[in-house]
Amino acid sequence: MSDKATAVTAWEALFRAQVSVMRHLSAEFPTDELSLNEYDVLFNLSRQPRRQLRMKNLNRHLLLTQPSVSRLVDRLTTRGLLTKSHDQDDARGVNVTLTPAGFELFRRVARSHIKSIAERVGDTLSTTELETLIELCDRLRLAGPQ
Repeated sequence: MSDKATAVTAWEALFRAQVSVMRHLSAEFPTDELSLNEYDVLFNLSRQPRRQLRMKNLNRHLLLTQPSVSRLVDRLTTRGLLTKSHDQDDARGVNVTLTPAGFELFRRVARSHIKSIAERVGDTLSTTELETLIELCDRLRLAGPQ
């Protein structure tokens, strides 16, 4: 176990790095097609089997409140990028599915976003450092309640 002061200093360093990287990526993000929050929804759905999640599970992947996620999903549904349907196993549940048009838009925006990430993160850290960062972040993410 580490001491409290070192843990707090490490947290502050991680938080400040995240803010700095996100500001850079936000400034370069192609917002004419999607907002970062909209992209985050499409990204998370693109990684799921059948590109689908229950709404409550989607909420767990995002840094938005449940009402904000619901409104965002409704806007993306209106644009034809998502569909919503009742869960066949639980009528109270709602499934959210990425449409082919939503996936195509996600892929188009992702190409530009990936380039920015590679420049900001990949050009700053070596491959070994990136692998260590992945391992450390995964350990932190999995250490708490899911």
